[in-house]
Amino acid sequence: MTDIKGGSVQADGGILVLAGTTQARAEAEHDVMDWLRVHGLEEVAELRHASDSDRPGLRLTLRPDLFEAWTPGYDTTRLHDELGLDTLARPQDLETEVAVAMLASPVTFVFPHVPELLSSIRIRRYIVEAARQAVLAFDTVDAERPMDWWDYSDERGFTVKPGKALREALQKATQPDHGERKWSFSCYRATEYVALIGLARELAVCNPQLAEDLQRQWETRAIVSGEFHEVFLREYGTMDAPLPLKFYVPGDRLWFRNPDPFSSDVEGYEGSWIFYLGNGLFNNFWTPTKVFSLQRKCLEIYHWRDATYRKPDGSLAVNDDIVDERVRETMADPQAVERIYSMMLKLREPQGVYKDGGCIDATRECLRWVHPGVSEITLPGR
Repeated sequence: MTDIKGGSVQADGGILVLAGTTQARAEAEHDVMDWLRVHGLEEVAELRHASDSDRPGLRLTLRPDLFEAWTPGYDTTRLHDELGLDTLARPQDLETEVAVAMLASPVTFVFPHVPELLSSIRIRRYIVEAARQAVLAFDTVDAERPMDWWDYSDERGFTVKPGKALREALQKATQPDHGERKWSFSCYRATEYVALIGLARELAVCNPQLAEDLQRQWETRAIVSGEFHEVFLREYGTMDAPLPLKFYVPGDRLWFRNPDPFSSDVEGYEGSWIFYLGNGLFNNFWTPTKVFSLQRKCLEIYHWRDATYRKPDGSLAVNDDIVDERVRETMADPQAVERIYSMMLKLREPQGVYKDGGCIDATRECLRWVHPGVSEITLPGR
């Protein structure tokens, strides 16, 4: 069986809760149905006992007729409207959208038990809520943090001051109060902080020991970049078996590639790391009131090429004001929108290749298991 770890698109997909005995599967079904009823989804999911010899359990998928109506071709960007949700006013609606998108997944999301499944859904909700509230200044060179909460050294990176709670420190750095200074981030580092907020929020309830270890870790040394990915995140989909172009689950971290060879040489404009918020929208770290539709994000990345220039020192830069102007001009011309969108709404090419690819990545990323006894998060030296 292939699953989220292998990243292969498959017919079964959906959610698999591992349960090795008949009694365990019955208990898992009871607990899942209780949660589905609370969210008004008891008639939405198909449940069946999976008897694969290597991974017996309970498989949940979206009913075939609802799949065709709500997520044709694995397009989850319309779920919010199809289900009549209000994910801003009602957090439970956001969990509903997460669950239905997972039920419709072409790749199986595997969980060791129902509590881990529910933690995964909550973490995704917390990430979306934190991404909505994040407002930052873009800078790929000079990063800054509120220094009454953070220390910095070249060896340890940005670490939390002793006695300061990690979650609150992350929020102070990414969610300034109205009128307060915006702190400088690259989009990649910003996604790490937002993911950590969601993780820390759930660990406080489901795994206090790991929460404490995470706190000590960030008082000692920050985990960033490739190490962050390896420690905390699970990637699903592959270049050989890419995810459908419009398949996203709220809380997914993802990358939009810049397919233009010239403007992609500008530091910070190789692509864009962001989160899927649900409702067909993606967050905007720099202007959170102007979130992106998939179409709008494609247009923005396309027009980076029109705003790239060489500075007096010979380095390349992008004028974001020109980007905004070009996007407005394009949006006023439906034919231009369709032409550019069709060029960009294609699978990205491999690294170093710039021929005829678009900006859509083959993969998405989500947090690893977090519960005691099954957590896949191993902090360095612990």
